[in-house]
Amino acid sequence: MSALSHKIDFAIIFSVKHANPNGDPLNGNRPRTDYDGFGEVTDVCLKRKIRDRLQTAGSSIFVQSDEKKTDGMPSLKHRAEAEAPIGLGKNAFKPSAENTKDKIAKRACEQWLDVRSFGQVFAFGKEADAAGVSIAIRGPVTIQSAFSVEPVSITSTQITKSVNGEGDGTKKGSDTMGMKHRVDSAIYVAYGAMTPQLADKTGFSDADADSIKAILPKLFEGDESSARPAGSMAVKKVIWWQHNSKAGQYSSANVHDLLLKLIDSWKEDNNEDKNLLNQIDNLKPDSESSKKLEIGNLKPEIIDGF
Repeated sequence: MSALSHKIDFAIIFSVKHANPNGDPLNGNRPRTDYDGFGEVTDVCLKRKIRDRLQTAGSSIFVQSDEKKTDGMPSLKHRAEAEAPIGLGKNAFKPSAENTKDKIAKRACEQWLDVRSFGQVFAFGKEADAAGVSIAIRGPVTIQSAFSVEPVSITSTQITKSVNGEGDGTKKGSDTMGMKHRVDSAIYVAYGAMTPQLADKTGFSDADADSIKAILPKLFEGDESSARPAGSMAVKKVIWWQHNSKAGQYSSANVHDLLLKLIDSWKEDNNEDKNLLNQIDNLKPDSESSKKLEIGNLKPEIIDGF
């Protein structure tokens, strides 16, 4: 399978309504914000959702979440040993004189889509033949944290939690107090890129890029929870710029800046989220707004959310 043949830049525009898109465990699980009050969803959180959607679509994923495991493996070490290439056994991902770092990295990239996409660090224990060894794989797919286009309003609600006491369960334990937090209404934007130079090293292909492209419009499907009720988070648009070469016609910074300027122009005309959402919904191929996302002969593909 040939590696990625074109540089790709992309952006994801998504809405949040009465949900906690990414709680901060160091701040009482309140929705993450920066110092200026803009909402944030970390790149780690977004990559977790991408992995989950790819896994649901049938791709082989190395870093699986506990609640979505499909193989029952208790750790990454056990998964690596269980999914070792046939004939190589559990030592396929263990360094040795014959098993060089390059061989291990190549096998891992061939085995798991998320490894050849995002990269991975394989750290080894203190065995005599592996002391101090770690293998770092640098992936071609990068995603930035998503930030809201306006400062977010956060509502905090006090709740009570009831549990059964110890013993036979007939005696109710004391109620305890807790808090739930939500973002009332906001629009977030995340930017990403796919770099062919790094794809050459991991084997990330055009087909892999298409797999990620296919799941981005439905990034939050199957991600429902108490903090994120069904329908409370939705991808509105995916903007996909495919360059005409591996080097690309323009830098990612210049390409991403096109959407930033377009959103700023919308904000100047509309001060209400509803109007801004209408502008996003009306962002269609060949529309006046879509032309502002073109630079030279680089035109974007605009994909509606699922």
